[in-house]
Amino acid sequence: MVAAAGINITKVETSKLQDINLENLPFGRYFTDHMLEADYENGEWKNVEIKPYQPLLLEPSLAALHYGQAIFEGIKAYKDTDGNAAIFRPYDNFKRFNISAERMNMPVVPEEIFIEGMRMLIDLDRNWIPSMADHSLYIRPFMFSSDPVIGVKPSETYKFLIILSPTGPYYAAPMRIYIEENYTRAAPGGVGYAKNAGNYGGSMLATTMAKKQGYDQVLWTDAFEHKYLQEVGTMNVFFVIGNKAITPSLEDGTILAGVTRDSAMTVLAEMGLEVVEQKISIDDLIAAHKSGELREVFGTGTAATISLIKELKYKDYIMHFDTDAWTTAPELKKRLNAIRNGAAADTHGWMFRI
Repeated sequence: MVAAAGINITKVETSKLQDINLENLPFGRYFTDHMLEADYENGEWKNVEIKPYQPLLLEPSLAALHYGQAIFEGIKAYKDTDGNAAIFRPYDNFKRFNISAERMNMPVVPEEIFIEGMRMLIDLDRNWIPSMADHSLYIRPFMFSSDPVIGVKPSETYKFLIILSPTGPYYAAPMRIYIEENYTRAAPGGVGYAKNAGNYGGSMLATTMAKKQGYDQVLWTDAFEHKYLQEVGTMNVFFVIGNKAITPSLEDGTILAGVTRDSAMTVLAEMGLEVVEQKISIDDLIAAHKSGELREVFGTGTAATISLIKELKYKDYIMHFDTDAWTTAPELKKRLNAIRNGAAADTHGWMFRI
């Protein structure tokens, strides 16, 4: 069938949902019945369709595999207390996706494919949205260069897809974080602000080394002095120092402009905290910890939502936190969850109804 937006829809004959329990699913392991696919050729998007989730047939010479033109987004859909489905701030992710596309010299994706295609896809697979607490439907739009040619140049063809994955909590327990001082994630003038695949590929060695020491993730520092704090591998970071909620500034282009980060800043201000975006050094953080002013540390991200950090390690200095005694991060998570599940008014217009 062809929908009003001109998107062809082919439905599965039998849903996989009947064989899956949506409770406590691991992140990114299971996928819904359908996906959206579109091709960019000769300067225009075409062949836009929603079809059964299936493998892709790709050439070994696929440009993306050799030269890394690949970007993605992470978005979530939720069910409210009445069973209605809604997406959290998809237009912000749509905007960021095309910022990433421009930085990686790729074509922008139009709203009628990204937003309307996403809406139609989720509407088709809405029964896959879990209704349990801390569960959601993770939405993964992505695009990659698809020229079957080996040559260092921008591709002339691209493929855009959206796939959906029901998931439980990303980090179920408070995290232990290692502050990285040798490897570099991003530098000014680079692609740190773009959600491109290479940023994540380049971070894996440092993360693996940290995990061997018992840590969950790394907190990256700047490329020049390894002194100023940037972001955790899977999320932005906040430090509650006194009555201030401080998060690293985006001004040098090395940090992803997180949608959950922006939402947290809004809600934290409503909670009465002074929210500050600034450069913050590891020396500042250690001094605040030694003085007792560093009260809470937490991460924000689409996958991670609000994740408590119970330990930070820098060189031989370890900062321990009693997360059971915290009030700010748990209240922030509670308020954001209430907006997402319809228990609180969506005064900011963040929820996009399916």
